[in-house]
Amino acid sequence: MSAQTRESQTRRLAAPDIAARKGGQPIVCLTAYTAPMAEILDEACDVLLVGDSVGMVLHGLPNTVGVTMEMMILHAQAVMRGSRKAMVVVDMPFGSYEGSPEQAYANAARMMKETGAQGVKVESGPTVPETIAFLTRRGIPVMGHIGLRPQAVLADGAFKAKGRTPEERERVIAEALQTAQAGAFSMVVEGVAESLAREVTAAAPIPTIGIGASAACDGQVLVVDDMLGLFDWTPRFVRRYADLRSDIARAALAYADDVRARRFPAAAETYFAKD
Repeated sequence: MSAQTRESQTRRLAAPDIAARKGGQPIVCLTAYTAPMAEILDEACDVLLVGDSVGMVLHGLPNTVGVTMEMMILHAQAVMRGSRKAMVVVDMPFGSYEGSPEQAYANAARMMKETGAQGVKVESGPTVPETIAFLTRRGIPVMGHIGLRPQAVLADGAFKAKGRTPEERERVIAEALQTAQAGAFSMVVEGVAESLAREVTAAAPIPTIGIGASAACDGQVLVVDDMLGLFDWTPRFVRRYADLRSDIARAALAYADDVRARRFPAAAETYFAKD
């Protein structure tokens, strides 16, 4: 069977499938930025999130503010090529949707046309519910993002957990309800206490996908490079399921030793003239 035939026989998960998981089997989500990684993760995941975290993870940026539409489109195209089953959701980068609903629609439509992704994600600030409603009424599936919002890092001064005061707690709950009422099919809940995550999940009629928000949510997402142990440091809420940084370092040193000792390439890796 050809790859094209297999693709045609595989139906990707879509927004209604994820929305229907509210209160049911937990939603599994990981970030993906490249075709090879997407291919590996596809079978395990319900959602592959092409996160603007790509700016920090792959491009060495200090935060996500510098990520562009062009970067997100390039990586989303790669993830779509590498995956077949999981729903692919793409982060709308900072500055691409906050100006007006019309600006958001133009950029989200471009994102979906040029990548083939099944949805976009926006961080649910004070003006965003109107934008979510504008997009969803025009056929663009939207995932919200409440709690700690990485694109607001310059305004907040740092990546800080949210909902620690009664006022902030009420604001997070209000953001969650407004995001759902505006038509989002799900929302990421980041960096909040377990009790708040539980309250938001109970109050919101759409699935919550937690990151640093406890097991009370309807699903979980992690940055895949954190989960695989590719960095020296990871946030408290990350569980490392591998230690690839050490494995890669050992492999690179072994390769370097073999090259310097002329053990690589050996006969098995060398072409010879035919007699």
